[in-house]
Amino acid sequence: MRLLKLVPDNTNFDFMKWRNIAFAISMLLVIASIALVATRGLNLGVDFIGGQSIRVAFNEAPPLDQLRGQISDLGQGEATIQESRGAALPGATARPEVIIRMPLPEGDEAAAARVATQVRGVIESNYPGATVLAVESVSGKVSGELFTSGAWALALAMLGVAVYIWFRFEWQFGAGAILTLLHDVALILGFFSLTQLEFNLNIVAALLAIVGYSLNDTVVIYDRIRENLRKYRKMEIIPLINLSLNETLSRTIVTALSILLALMALMLIGPDVVFGLVAGIFIGTLIGTYSSIYISAPVLVWLKVTGDSFVPKAAVSGAERVGPRRTEDGAQV
Repeated sequence: MRLLKLVPDNTNFDFMKWRNIAFAISMLLVIASIALVATRGLNLGVDFIGGQSIRVAFNEAPPLDQLRGQISDLGQGEATIQESRGAALPGATARPEVIIRMPLPEGDEAAAARVATQVRGVIESNYPGATVLAVESVSGKVSGELFTSGAWALALAMLGVAVYIWFRFEWQFGAGAILTLLHDVALILGFFSLTQLEFNLNIVAALLAIVGYSLNDTVVIYDRIRENLRKYRKMEIIPLINLSLNETLSRTIVTALSILLALMALMLIGPDVVFGLVAGIFIGTLIGTYSSIYISAPVLVWLKVTGDSFVPKAAVSGAERVGPRRTEDGAQV
């Protein structure tokens, strides 16, 4: 029985032919993402801005303006109300959900609990059958610490990646890896700014997962490029990168598809509480797969990497080959 192959053995796509166009598109998307975050901002969750978050499920979608007015009449500050994606058990109909965000009242935890009880009373008296699903409270001090810790975690992870790539390969590879990760993180932030999905600690975890996936994909490709640089020292860098990308293409596609299929199932039938996390990793996997081919690899061309860039001048070139050879039946040797 023959094994299924998603990518034939003799695949020879000319990826580098489109490197300049792909890079231009990527830079436009990065600029657009930065502009979106600067102008529209992120829909920061209670984890980062503090306050109370009350998630409520209704039998029928309530008029948001009416609900906002009823909550504001409590005199506990301006409430922000946002529709949420409801989840349902198999065979049941999803109920519309609403997230109510309010500033924390002055006082201790008991004061916050009293406000939550008042909101629950207003909802239950005006919307029969409505159910309060969750109540979360985070102080401003704690939220500030969480935001700072999340930012440091992301920055240190990316710095560690750059140092690791630099020592394992060369500085050109490290520069390519850090540029790739900056590209991926910028586009993910732009995605959350555009969709206004809640940005909370789960999304920081998603960003760290994306950094790890993108790094893994980039290292696999860089390792093959370095191997081919040693094997084919007289081969031009663009054909050599194309060869390396084609040799790792099967692994790249299989890995990405395996992750995407699992994430797609979670997005379609998974609980609402993980939707933002799953959506972030799903988009990040697509972006990371793309950037490992069209950002990390072309950077080596722009940084003037050649077949003898990392070879000592006194080295004996006993295996200097122009390129891979093929037998009469087309097999590569």
